[in-house]
Amino acid sequence: MELKLYITFFMFIFGLIFGSFFNVVGWRLPAKLSLVKPGSFCPKCKHKLRWYELIPLFSYLIQRGRCRNCHAKIPKFYFIIELLTGILFALSFWIFGFSFNFVLAILSASFFVIVIVSDSNYLVIPDEVTIFFSLAVIFARIVINGVGNALNYLVCGIISFLIMYVLMLLGNFLFKKESLGGGDIKLMFFIGCTLGFEMSMFSIFLSSFIALPLSLILYYRSKDSVIPYGPFLLVATFIIVALQISPALILNLSI
Repeated sequence: MELKLYITFFMFIFGLIFGSFFNVVGWRLPAKLSLVKPGSFCPKCKHKLRWYELIPLFSYLIQRGRCRNCHAKIPKFYFIIELLTGILFALSFWIFGFSFNFVLAILSASFFVIVIVSDSNYLVIPDEVTIFFSLAVIFARIVINGVGNALNYLVCGIISFLIMYVLMLLGNFLFKKESLGGGDIKLMFFIGCTLGFEMSMFSIFLSSFIALPLSLILYYRSKDSVIPYGPFLLVATFIIVALQISPALILNLSI
């Protein structure tokens, strides 16, 4: 148990580090900016941040949420994303240890965090991110479970994508406007490769259920509010993986 606690702590630290990087990916990739150059800088005064200004969580707390150079406020969003990633990494290991489900949980959590940043700020899910994580899941399945398993889930991903595409066409026809973004549809390919066909369909229901309260609140405040759907799909995916929900479990609960 003591060893597990130590590893969980280190996973939390790794999550903080990756969370800092995911912030960069989510902000820069949709804007077609390099992930490497220029280095991190203050958006207001363009001050190039030094290493001690880039320590996840701690730099924000020590600097009291302000730039050391111009004292402009640093968005709390960065801090929240780093903390969330650390928690998700630690939680993934605590639940699964070093296992295949741990890999799925880490990939889903990482994808989720990047999508929160990109979809919340640009209403875009970069294709590069979707392709990377989909290929990562397929590769993990090949290495751990074999080519046959990977091909089976690849087909599930394609079918899930096609069904989501049909739902988009139906929604566009009924509401006479765009009902789903292209990124959300492509996201279903990743979810199908991760969960399989049955559970990818369940993720649509679960994500809609999770999104409903927030949607009602935002609609009440402003009828013109646009709600990014991608993060909710990935929240549902992570929940299904974390709780090890399966078609058999759903069937038993329904009975």
